[in-house]
Amino acid sequence: MPKVDLKEIRERELAKQQGFKARLFVCASTGCIASGCKAVMSAVTAGLKAHGLDKEVQIVPTGCMGLCSHGPLIRVEVQGQAPVLYTEMDDMLARLMVAEHLEPAVKRTEAFTGVPDFLMNHTLSLDTPFFTDQVKVVLANSGHIVPESIDDYIADGGYTAWEKVVTTMTPQDVIKEILDSGLRGRGGGGFPTGRKWELTSKIEGDEKFIICNGDEGDPGAYMDRSILEGNPHAVIEGMLIAGYATGATSGWFYVRAEYPLAVERLDKALKAARRYNLLGKDIMGTGRDLDLEIRLGAGAFVCGEETALIASIEGKRGSPTPRPPYPSVKGLWGMPSCVNNVETLANVPTIINRGGAWFASMGTATSKGTKVFALTGKVNHSGLIEVPMGISLKRIVESIGGGTSTGKRVKAVQTGGPSGGVIPEREMDLPVCYDELKKIGSIMGSGGMIVMDEDDDMVDIAKFYLGFTVDESCGKCAPCRIGGKQLLLLLEKIADGRANQQDLEDLRRLALSMKKASLCGLGQTAPNPVLSTLQFFMDEYQARLAQNVENKEDVASKG
Repeated sequence: MPKVDLKEIRERELAKQQGFKARLFVCASTGCIASGCKAVMSAVTAGLKAHGLDKEVQIVPTGCMGLCSHGPLIRVEVQGQAPVLYTEMDDMLARLMVAEHLEPAVKRTEAFTGVPDFLMNHTLSLDTPFFTDQVKVVLANSGHIVPESIDDYIADGGYTAWEKVVTTMTPQDVIKEILDSGLRGRGGGGFPTGRKWELTSKIEGDEKFIICNGDEGDPGAYMDRSILEGNPHAVIEGMLIAGYATGATSGWFYVRAEYPLAVERLDKALKAARRYNLLGKDIMGTGRDLDLEIRLGAGAFVCGEETALIASIEGKRGSPTPRPPYPSVKGLWGMPSCVNNVETLANVPTIINRGGAWFASMGTATSKGTKVFALTGKVNHSGLIEVPMGISLKRIVESIGGGTSTGKRVKAVQTGGPSGGVIPEREMDLPVCYDELKKIGSIMGSGGMIVMDEDDDMVDIAKFYLGFTVDESCGKCAPCRIGGKQLLLLLEKIADGRANQQDLEDLRRLALSMKKASLCGLGQTAPNPVLSTLQFFMDEYQARLAQNVENKEDVASKG
């Protein structure tokens, strides 16, 4: 197969885009699809045709634009004019937008004086902190390209890092660049990515595997899903580079089956990359072979742990195994295997193109670069955001998020999913990075961030998250299987106003024991919501104990 000419594809695609007088970027992520973006897109298409604009205006169905709470979203970009973001669109508003804004703007008629007043309530300035306070690396293309178009990705600089790697760099050169970047795993553990690649590269094996962990299962988290939906080629490119650096002979995407749109777009992207000879046999005429396949997960939360994930790919029950040996030494089918999560891999092409030092210039001393978060809960601007490591929690919630959606004060922010901790409002000046979150009893996790106001009860919150991890425990080790259940029973007793001070002491003791003795990260971190609420909201636990005393006194008085 002849070598693909990326430069020629890029120039051809850019010329095609410049042939349009305007481009309409319509968010076609899962969130906006659920809000009705397909009907909006149909209305826009019909409107353009009715006004004779269908040859002059290009509709670009994109990945997530980030502002999920205000979808469906359309960003209008007319040549020579400032872009306009329309929010909460429906089919009627879409037709009005085409007739009253787009037609006069494109045809440069005297009637065009800007966005009509009656549509202004459905616009949001792109100069708001939600957009200006973010720094996008992983999400730079999402919302700007067609996820299913390899040409669109190439036009935006895609696969240049892969071409650079296979034609000018050795595996050691690639590993050094990743080491210099300070990139750490974005799936929760935070292990240095370059070190993991280096360890795998040094192990001999008849076969080696590179694995992408797309088994995101935290309540309220959808970072990896959105990345795969919005820019699957970036993750594929990162996978290819990781495979080259580690000496992998093949690779696997492990994605949960509940993400059908992500799986569909990833599958189309893999087929397109094979068609362009960017993966498969004799890649780009270099004589190198590396292909990637998809494996679907059945939705077990524990399969986010890398040894459980590997067992699932092998067709076994998804449960963790003790480490060492680590997957880098003995992983999939007993062969050296390197497991990285979706966001980690999506960072790689930009690091290769711009250099490890550039990436390391962002963030803190031990947490480099940016991090994608799913900002949800009681916050005005909930959605997908990307910020520099070290930004304060307060700035994320109040500036980017726009404060609470209820108008009440922030009570706490829960980070790290069901394995994370609850951080009180008084600690919100905390820099968001691996080490600082750990110090306060929480974790970065994969990037879930849930805002709570003063109406939220912290005992109930702890019970909810613990109930989730108890349900998702694989049951392999007794500390998690038995300890988690007993912890939940104690919490239920406290929540129902039936507990005493000894129950509270037992709760803490059992939680600490479970953290120390559990086999894998699920059991070790499951008590975090309990311990953090005990640390910062003890008054709410004591109030439940007082309720028990009141109940007993009431019974005694009636007796």
